[in-house]
Amino acid sequence: MKTMSNKRIILASKSPRRKELMGLLFPQFEVQASDVDETLPEGVSLGRAVELLALRKGQAVAGAEPDALVIAADTLVTLGSVVLGKPTGREDAARMLRLLSGRVHQVYTGVALLEGERTNRFHCVTDVEFSPLTEEEIRWYLSTGEPFDKAGAYGIQGYGARFIRGVREDFFNVMGLPVNELYRQIMQFTK
Repeated sequence: MKTMSNKRIILASKSPRRKELMGLLFPQFEVQASDVDETLPEGVSLGRAVELLALRKGQAVAGAEPDALVIAADTLVTLGSVVLGKPTGREDAARMLRLLSGRVHQVYTGVALLEGERTNRFHCVTDVEFSPLTEEEIRWYLSTGEPFDKAGAYGIQGYGARFIRGVREDFFNVMGLPVNELYRQIMQFTK
């Protein structure tokens, strides 16, 4: 990205997966985690919800960094109208995995770009199909510890990959950052 060579870039996230994916776009960037209120207005659409949460995360960092390009993101896993956040414990993770078993669900990731007074936000949706899971497979997966810090109780880039039958749209969106669309949006935003 020639236009970004002299620009400070900050990822407003504590996610190691987002950090890894940002490395596909930028050889150098900073990371500043931001904790924000994640309550949402009643009746907000899922796409708008992830955009709003990403914007809040970005604003928490951008206020102190007006000359940097701040990039923030938020991801939700949904099955129909049911939102599957990070599990609260072992039983909750098992419940989520049973819900996802043999079904197609959606992963929404919202992204916000902030630089000075300018902002842009967008979201991407990816369909993910799980193979049917046995109780033995669920117990094994829980024993890996992987499901407990991830929305939907699985990591597509880890042991959870063995349960994924198919992905429609952006694979990286499921990991928490839609790399292709982010690249395109940054190119437009920094013109």
